[in-house]
Amino acid sequence: MKKILFASSALVAVAVAGSAQASEKIQLEVGGYMEQWAGVADQDVGESKNAFQSDTEVHFKGKTTLDNGIEVGAVIELEGETSDDQIDEQYLFVNGGFGQFKLGKDDSAADSLGITAPSVGPVGVNDGDLTNWVDAYLIDTVPSSGDQKRATYFTPNMGGFQAGVSYADDSGSNNNDKATDGDNIVSAGVSYQGDFDGVSFGVSAVGENQGEGNWYGVGATVGFGNFVVGSSWGHIEDDYAQGEGETTAGDTDAYDIGVSYAMDAAKVSLTYGYAEYGNGGDDADVSGEISTVDLGLAYTLGAGVTWKSSIFWFDDEVDTAGQSDNDGYGAVTGLVLNF
Repeated sequence: MKKILFASSALVAVAVAGSAQASEKIQLEVGGYMEQWAGVADQDVGESKNAFQSDTEVHFKGKTTLDNGIEVGAVIELEGETSDDQIDEQYLFVNGGFGQFKLGKDDSAADSLGITAPSVGPVGVNDGDLTNWVDAYLIDTVPSSGDQKRATYFTPNMGGFQAGVSYADDSGSNNNDKATDGDNIVSAGVSYQGDFDGVSFGVSAVGENQGEGNWYGVGATVGFGNFVVGSSWGHIEDDYAQGEGETTAGDTDAYDIGVSYAMDAAKVSLTYGYAEYGNGGDDADVSGEISTVDLGLAYTLGAGVTWKSSIFWFDDEVDTAGQSDNDGYGAVTGLVLNF
């Protein structure tokens, strides 16, 4: 794998180096987003969460086109509030007829290509913000390894089909410090996006290997008129992301299904998610099953300004001795500013 990556990097370097110096110097542009939320939630166990949540990032992006037509650029994403790593993602990219190469701290190919059920509210049921408001297991059908220092390659989009693969040599290298004791992470996926006579289709198959196991999943959406219907499923193996001597987490199966409807500046969605987590691992920290529903609304107030709301319900039944079941509901509303 390393030899392949070195050879690919060398080819890109030669292609870039073959260009004259007439291209313009990269100028970084400022963008990003700010999300501010207010909400209430009621749950059987656990302390009440803060009634206010926020998420803000400032993005610096820039690119230039070389004389040979190859595009080279950089992306730096700065966290607006954090007690840990201030930089969220930072990577360079090279685009051309060969596809795209990315090098730096970024999400995996599986994360980028994975398709899940439509959802427009701020809470959601799949890798959303449910745990910001209540104590529950977080459903995730595309549980990728997150931002890691990695190399990624995406093929050109060929008739709607695209594939990608990522490689990170150390799962502990997501921060600025050097790490030498993590696992290699290999991530891959393929997706298709097409439109036939006003009916749009999307389908994906993605997966990742880390430690002694894998996770993998599929997803699909169909759009017709103002409706989009979709679903996804993911499986995490018992020993995924676990090295020798580490505690097993148990098998996990999760899926979501949902529908959204667009009308002028407004979109609404109704999405259901379910997961059986921590099964089959004798040393699993916790196991059980959870169901959750989210009714979401997104309304565009103006350029870059969207009002979003969610009404959600969840039921988390825990099998592990000493752990309590939890269920509840809540409502969240707020504004998203994109700049």
